Amino acid sequence: MRFGNLGKKLFCGAATLALASAVSAQNVVKLGMVGEFSGPFAQYGQQILGGMKAYMKLHGDTVAGKKIEIVQKDTGGPAPDVAKRLAQELVTRDNVDILVGFGLTPNALAVAPVATEAKKAMVIMNAATSIITTRSPYIVRVSMTLPQITQPMAVWAAKNGIKKVYTVVADYGPGLDSEKAFSEAFKAAGGEIVGSIHTPLQNPDFAPFVQRVKDAKPEAVFLFLPAGEQGIAFMKGYAERGLAQAGIKLIATGDITDDGVLEAMGEPTLGLITSFHYSAAHNSPENAAFKKAYAEVNGDKLRPNFMAAGGYDGMAAIYEALKKTNGSTDGDKLVAAMKGMKLVSPRGPIMIDPETRDVVQTVYIRKVEKTGGGLYNVEFDKFPDQKDPGK
Repeated sequence: MRFGNLGKKLFCGAATLALASAVSAQNVVKLGMVGEFSGPFAQYGQQILGGMKAYMKLHGDTVAGKKIEIVQKDTGGPAPDVAKRLAQELVTRDNVDILVGFGLTPNALAVAPVATEAKKAMVIMNAATSIITTRSPYIVRVSMTLPQITQPMAVWAAKNGIKKVYTVVADYGPGLDSEKAFSEAFKAAGGEIVGSIHTPLQNPDFAPFVQRVKDAKPEAVFLFLPAGEQGIAFMKGYAERGLAQAGIKLIATGDITDDGVLEAMGEPTLGLITSFHYSAAHNSPENAAFKKAYAEVNGDKLRPNFMAAGGYDGMAAIYEALKKTNGSTDGDKLVAAMKGMKLVSPRGPIMIDPETRDVVQTVYIRKVEKTGGGLYNVEFDKFPDQKDPGK
């Protein structure tokens, strides 16, 4: 077959474009983000992505000679089937190199087999059920586990004179994890669990649950609910039904006083004691820089919370791993590079446990106080180097 001059030019032009496209693809690392960007859990995706953007604001959008691109997918809430389908599309259609995000446990668990089959590193930036990292050798978590942040709360409560507790937790993996961890540690320290309630994950009516707690007359109620709107609703019921006036203390994981909604929860939160791994009030140069960058890329209307910190630290782990692999996105190489990795986070020092691929970090005991800048979780005690006791 003979080409005319025009044919030769078109052929050469197409070949040049194809080659340029291939070279360009080699110089890009695509992060496929599976998150919740709509519905009642919309702030989860927004906060995680906001933290990722804050890291890129401070450290640039290139690492190891590769440009970082984020491809977003919205699950609309806790939707395992949707999350799995979106992850498969990210891998097969969008050709992403790393799977990231995952605000909610059901979505993370659903995507685990996709990561395994595709041999893609999967970085968990929030979802907190203990078992998640056991579901794929390609999963690394930079956020927390519920047993990890709950056990210190039980130890602290028992040491500070609380002997009888009623537990209220959301009826899904993280809630059940937190209840188990709290109950075991609290009983081991001499405490007594006088009752428990599991609340629906979606659209719970807290009024009857709050009344049951009040009628049982415990010294305190231990609470775990997913961060966001549910915390506001529970605190409203706690105030309206007079539990504080009845002498029933409220202790919780820090999800309930999420920095992103703390101002909206208002005065009823004052004095509330929680255990958690991140507070916007944490006093460090790294946290100050993080909050400044977050405001610059996301606006100052939304205060960064623990999910934003998870997004930020997830990006830090990815950047450092890519430096170690000289830009290779091979899943096995990236995971190997992250094992044992130490980072100085906005929350303090963290490490990826080389055996479990889970995060090791300080868990802080905090109290809600009114400062010059509004309501904040002010740290006053800490439990350093906490591993996940759920493993």
